[in-house]
Amino acid sequence: MRKSFKYRLFTNKNQELKLNSLFDSARFLYNCALEQRIVCWGQWHKSINYYDQANTLKEIRSFDEGIAQLNYSASQEILRRLDKAFQAFFRRLRSGDKPGFPRFKGRDRFDSITFPAYGDGIRLKAGKLYIQNVGSVRIKLHRPFEGKIKTVTIKQQNERFYASFSCDDVAPKILAPCTEEIGIDVGIKSFATMSNGEIIDNPKHLKHNEANLKELHRQHSKKRTRKTRKKLARLHAKVGNQRRDFLHKVSRKIVNRFGFIFLEDLKPKEMVNGNYKILNKYINDAAWALFFDLLSYKAEEAGRKLIKVNPRGTTQACSQCGKIVPKDLSVRVHACSCGLVIDRDLNAARNILRRGQRLCSKQEAVCFS
Repeated sequence: MRKSFKYRLFTNKNQELKLNSLFDSARFLYNCALEQRIVCWGQWHKSINYYDQANTLKEIRSFDEGIAQLNYSASQEILRRLDKAFQAFFRRLRSGDKPGFPRFKGRDRFDSITFPAYGDGIRLKAGKLYIQNVGSVRIKLHRPFEGKIKTVTIKQQNERFYASFSCDDVAPKILAPCTEEIGIDVGIKSFATMSNGEIIDNPKHLKHNEANLKELHRQHSKKRTRKTRKKLARLHAKVGNQRRDFLHKVSRKIVNRFGFIFLEDLKPKEMVNGNYKILNKYINDAAWALFFDLLSYKAEEAGRKLIKVNPRGTTQACSQCGKIVPKDLSVRVHACSCGLVIDRDLNAARNILRRGQRLCSKQEAVCFS
């Protein structure tokens, strides 16, 4: 299993200047490589790839002092990043999409440098992180590594620096076997309703910080200053951190408690198309996609089973008799002629549980046939 570990770096002024210089050089290399591709195609209709550009890297480093300061492998990784951007662009064109052409990177749009081989230009040494041409930087190792470090990425966020270690061969932490099952219906009013009747409240982090965000956006629209931009970025980062912290804790509790977890196979990105803006905002704030991803990898690591079911009709169908009871979003109670009167989300969670159980039964039947 592959896993990433992210740590905060604490730089002094000299190290900060050197890191910023490396980021500027990396951005310059990316933009030059992009311009070379555009010119070659525009003037000679010649398409060049990663290998064509990597073969000229030594020559470029011989006369450009800034790029020469970059680790050689990290420079190659920047060219690979551009090559992947073009591959994704052409793949989307072939599939009939309308992708945006790879763009030149401004100062605020190039925020990471990846060292593809640990030990080559970057390594941990005496409790600090040594970075080539920067020096030994203090790092807060708030949790131990697992597995073998493969790559290291230095990232800049809101004028702070972080190091992300991508580790391979991480041993899974298998939990004790558990047969308890749960169906989970995600929503906006309540973040999640479980088939056993438990409700997880929606913290609505964006809504609680909305007044401050609106005021900062108003100030920034009147006078675009670096100070207000930094405040906006920090507040958005705070909301994002609160959201991730909440989702990590909720997903961990669910995985620790249940052996079989059943969810709707939702596509949050598709759900926001054609909705009211206010509804889209709260769907994005709930971050269901991130929640599903966290549940998925935690369940895999713990040896739990996570199954996604078809979401069609989970709200409309009666969980007791199966009859379809049409209702729009404003109707919060499911009332069926069979006598069942419960919260609509609880009704949906029970339907999700039953669909998941049926899927499990079919899979087991296939395995033993």
